[in-house]
Amino acid sequence: MTSTPFQGGWRRLLGSLLLAGNLVLLAPAVTAGDLVVGQITPLTGVLGNLGQQLALGTKIWFEHVNAQGGVNGQKIKHVLLNDTFNIPETLKQTEQLIEKEKPVALIGYLGSITLAELAKTGMLERASMPLVAPYSGAPSLRTPLYPLYFHIRASYAEETAYMADHLATLGIKKVAVLYQDDAFGQSGLAGFETAAKKYGTEIVARGTYQLVKPELTQAIQTIVAANPQAIIMIANTRPAATFAKGYKQAGGNAIMFNVSTIDPAELVSLAGLDAVRGMGITQIVPYPFSGVSRLVKDFHADFKKFAPAGSAMTYAVFEEYIGARLLTEALQKAGKNPDSAKVARTLSTLGRVDLGGFVLEYSPNNRAGSRFVEVTVIGAEGRLLR
Repeated sequence: MTSTPFQGGWRRLLGSLLLAGNLVLLAPAVTAGDLVVGQITPLTGVLGNLGQQLALGTKIWFEHVNAQGGVNGQKIKHVLLNDTFNIPETLKQTEQLIEKEKPVALIGYLGSITLAELAKTGMLERASMPLVAPYSGAPSLRTPLYPLYFHIRASYAEETAYMADHLATLGIKKVAVLYQDDAFGQSGLAGFETAAKKYGTEIVARGTYQLVKPELTQAIQTIVAANPQAIIMIANTRPAATFAKGYKQAGGNAIMFNVSTIDPAELVSLAGLDAVRGMGITQIVPYPFSGVSRLVKDFHADFKKFAPAGSAMTYAVFEEYIGARLLTEALQKAGKNPDSAKVARTLSTLGRVDLGGFVLEYSPNNRAGSRFVEVTVIGAEGRLLR
């Protein structure tokens, strides 16, 4: 197995990103040669750590592109806004961004509920505005097809189905599920339930919590009492840390798994290594910390050159870096001075795109670019092992 140490520095990164965003918004009027790409994500609040990582991945690639002269001779103007994971604020900022900045695309929005509410407003359809690499695996955002969301990650159902396959190979039959009680958690639960039936796996307990002010005591008690061999979590980082720590303190010893939205560094920091050592985490992009693929090598070179000092290399940063590369492919093919409608049409007909070792594929009837899933593990030294 290969491994990487977790790093810190997110406060410094937040300052750099906020400064970059303000400079973008306060800069002189956009020249005719600029291609505006908007990103609205939480940079503070309950999911601020994750949102900062998504913003960093986008920033790194766009700075690389601009350093090379842009796309078809046009520079990319990355407009970054902080919605604090507040849905009304996201919708308001998106409407203002589209009206004021006239972006050719949006990128890297975070949250299943946020994305579902944005789709309901119809504002993206009215502007023919594509949104690339939304950070959600909710199947409801894919089926029925929503034509303006261009996904690069597997669905939560596909992640938890992969967990069911993995547990079956280990001979594990008694499983508990902890899930967040919203579209995110429910979709992962449904995926696992379907796959579990195929293997005759018994779900012996279910625990749940709310994202806002999560209370895990009852879920811990219920799952400890059921004595499962393994626990599948469809949970964000802070609730997962609270559960893992409480579960271990209550004497639980089941193998734990969580989906790709988890931040391993923050998880170890919040729960303590003893509580999360051995936890499996599904991933929906290749291992970013080492490797021989052109994509990973490019990521390392660009991270070294363009990431603020103290930044951490993470899966979330890599995922949005991939999303920004995908969008650049579409901008290149759309030609000089494309509008959002042309970029959306180009994305929908890209076909198979190899970004240097990670393949995405889009068509008029498909917006789920990848179904890649693999498992990593938090090792004995707090390192993420593959």
